[in-house]
Amino acid sequence: MTISDNLSRFYINGEWVAPLGGGRLGVENPATEEIVAEVALGTVEDADRAIAAARAAFAGFAATPAPERLALLRRILDAYRDRAEDFAQAFTTEMGAPLAFSREAQVWAGDAHIEATIEAAERFTWEEMRGTTLVMREAIGVAGLITPWNWPMNQIACKVAPAIAAGCTMVLKPSEIAPLSGILFAEIMAAAGVPAGVFNLVNGTGPEVGARLSSHPDIDFVSFTGSTRAGIEVARNAAPTVKRVAQELGGKSPNIILASADLEAAVAGGVEGCFGNSGQSCDAPTRMFVPRAVHSQALEIARAAAEAMVTGDPLADATTLGPVISRTQWDKIQALIEAGIAEGATLVTGGTGRPEGLNRGWFVKPTVFGDVTHDMTIAREEIFGPVLSILPYDSEEEAIIQANDSVYGLAAYVQGAPDHANAVARRLRAGQVQINYPDWDLHAPFGGYRQSGNGREYADWGIHDFTEVKALVGHGGA
Repeated sequence: MTISDNLSRFYINGEWVAPLGGGRLGVENPATEEIVAEVALGTVEDADRAIAAARAAFAGFAATPAPERLALLRRILDAYRDRAEDFAQAFTTEMGAPLAFSREAQVWAGDAHIEATIEAAERFTWEEMRGTTLVMREAIGVAGLITPWNWPMNQIACKVAPAIAAGCTMVLKPSEIAPLSGILFAEIMAAAGVPAGVFNLVNGTGPEVGARLSSHPDIDFVSFTGSTRAGIEVARNAAPTVKRVAQELGGKSPNIILASADLEAAVAGGVEGCFGNSGQSCDAPTRMFVPRAVHSQALEIARAAAEAMVTGDPLADATTLGPVISRTQWDKIQALIEAGIAEGATLVTGGTGRPEGLNRGWFVKPTVFGDVTHDMTIAREEIFGPVLSILPYDSEEEAIIQANDSVYGLAAYVQGAPDHANAVARRLRAGQVQINYPDWDLHAPFGGYRQSGNGREYADWGIHDFTEVKALVGHGGA
């Protein structure tokens, strides 16, 4: 792909500007381990400059009529679609995602979230009368947006689009590990004619730029997606100014296969869901619970599904799994696979090291463990790679109790006869429960319980997070 000239600059107050200081970071293609570009890393001073621009633009943009903000979102969507192939190439370069997956999933996610927000904004209730009180929703203020590397446009779009719809101004800090697509997004915002200061982008690290966004007194709201560890730091930084914080954090999502399920379809679908995006999804169904009576059958189905995955060159048409993002992540996954073996789980397929025939790139063998018990490390910790743990259960009650016994609660999955699956789904403590692998619903609220975060994203749920509620008491009085 053609690397943007803007990687060495930040987008602030409607202009591409040189950093005030800071260093540079190489951008690695994880499939080749080659440095393909360098990105400028911002400092506190760069963040302050962007925050000041957003603050100066806020009053004017917040007063913009909702139909004008809606028209702006439509221009942003058109500009995004004009650069769709550039985004796909960026994802494959910076993440190692197979090119078909980049086009069909990663690019699509950004497009679909902007479109869903437009649909939600068209019918959003900004004001309503309750007796003699007018209840209003108005922009919360200046938003700090901190997004991850694993689904870059999914998370950027589902934060930026509702912020625009609500009338907020913002500073975006995308992941410095995968910054190419973030720079492209700033370019489409400029092309769409976003007013100066409404959208600003500063690349940088979490401890520097991220910490400044989450602590600065002129930031009214922080929307963060990332690890639970980093989310805790964001909350700590935000506490002294009592700013609102919405967080979408880690997960260890259970997938309960009921006795009433089609075992072949349920297990194979669970493998596909777990391994999608090379296992780098916070809501991936990584803990599969199966009735003990069919455990051995489930292992064979999972083995076949995993071994059918093609891991390798992201540019090859046949590839279904690319690498994980970095050496750091690869090392973590290897250690957790080793822990699974050491703690006595049955290694069904996969294991440590790179897949056969691959001697460079951060590729992980598609790995399935069976005979996993609830207390094992691989059943408790988020792995963030193509590793599935299958846990046999003796009773449905046992499966539900163990599924809920986690510090996380982002997503859960249930497979079985509809009435049966719905009854079990009601008992699972997670922000989103998917029943029988439905299509992705971009209007459903997305967010977690417990250490998976707080707040909800997507469509009107996201718009609500970017608003404050004001009551004009007596507005309708005589």
